[in-house]
Amino acid sequence: MSIRRTPFAKHAGFTLIEVMVVLLIMGLATGTVMLSYSGESGQDLLKKQTQRLQVVFNMASDYAVLNQKQLGLRVEDKNRSYYFMYLDEEQEWQKLELDKTFAEHQLPKSFNLELSLTDLPWETEDSLFSSEVFDEGLSVSDDGVEIGKEEDKKLDPPQIFIFSSGEITPFSITLAYEPEFSNEQPSYFRVNGQDSTPLTTEGPLDAP
Repeated sequence: MSIRRTPFAKHAGFTLIEVMVVLLIMGLATGTVMLSYSGESGQDLLKKQTQRLQVVFNMASDYAVLNQKQLGLRVEDKNRSYYFMYLDEEQEWQKLELDKTFAEHQLPKSFNLELSLTDLPWETEDSLFSSEVFDEGLSVSDDGVEIGKEEDKKLDPPQIFIFSSGEITPFSITLAYEPEFSNEQPSYFRVNGQDSTPLTTEGPLDAP
């Protein structure tokens, strides 16, 4: 018995190049689709990210006062993220993960943030920010001084401090929307903190 081939048999699959082209087009379009799906512009979404940072920081300050804890905010500009930390009983900084609100938050692609500090609080806060807090894990043994193990390495401390007294260290964070594949213009917002909450915001700005 002979098997008759249908006209579609010759075109049953896609070539590797065709698949790669489709994936490339989908990748370029994803950013635009995600921004335009809800009808919001990149600037609108940037404003929401700015408001989120402002509100959550204010909440963290309230939490610090009510629970008499020393908190801090760590900004990772290379990862487009930030998270809150607390000083434990051993005077070491730990991530504040009791609630998703204070856990690490990463900005979407095309969004960035940059931290600017206007003061160096550890120069005056000797008791809270002593060398103990920033020590690299040195330990003394019979054989002399040894460097602590990699797994015992302390987390990087926060750059912004939130005290149980309600005070905060001065700072400014600029949030930016800089699209690569869009007709939209770049947009910038700024969150400012000075001595205590609530934080203030500026924007939209034409330049950082």
